[in-house]
Amino acid sequence: MPNGKRAKFSFKYIAAMEALFNFILKFGNLNRQQMDFIASKAKTLTLHKEAYFSEAGKIARQVGFITEGILRVCYYNNKGEEITKYFIDENNLVVDLESFDNEICSSAYVQAVTDCKMIVFSRKDWLELLQTIVGWDAIVHKIISRALMQKVERRSPLVSEDATTRYLKFMEIYPSAVNRIPLAYIASYLGVTQSSLSRIRKNIR
Repeated sequence: MPNGKRAKFSFKYIAAMEALFNFILKFGNLNRQQMDFIASKAKTLTLHKEAYFSEAGKIARQVGFITEGILRVCYYNNKGEEITKYFIDENNLVVDLESFDNEICSSAYVQAVTDCKMIVFSRKDWLELLQTIVGWDAIVHKIISRALMQKVERRSPLVSEDATTRYLKFMEIYPSAVNRIPLAYIASYLGVTQSSLSRIRKNIR
């Protein structure tokens, strides 16, 4: 590999790890040795648009941190319609927790909406971090609690509002993502048809 390419990769990797640690350190303290240990278990992953990070019917076996891109969590209802539950954008952890923790088949898909760059940890390495780093479980618990609270906060205003208000709130919640997510996925998330959403977008411009 030419030196330029190696340096470029190293810089991107260092920047990605820096983003991960900036995120983690909001929830607790780690010393340099602990951070080095976490970094030794981390791998980079490029997930292309529409590829799956984890799938329904399979056991989720990795935890990811998104450094670039957007993922969505979706499932099929009893009519066979695809429903988007929520989106996960940059600087957030992503894992199908129930499947990952309990080693049971997932009921949802986690799919790349855009090309994504991620830092990932295998289940084996993640468990080793939990067993080795004092206080890591407390940090992880805080991250998960925040993610669950965020999910509720983001969904609650969308339940009782009219479609236009739901879309305006969606733009508030995902300001940097709204133009990168296909209309069909946003419509599914908001519980409206794509044609209704197109009309709403035209009316508010």
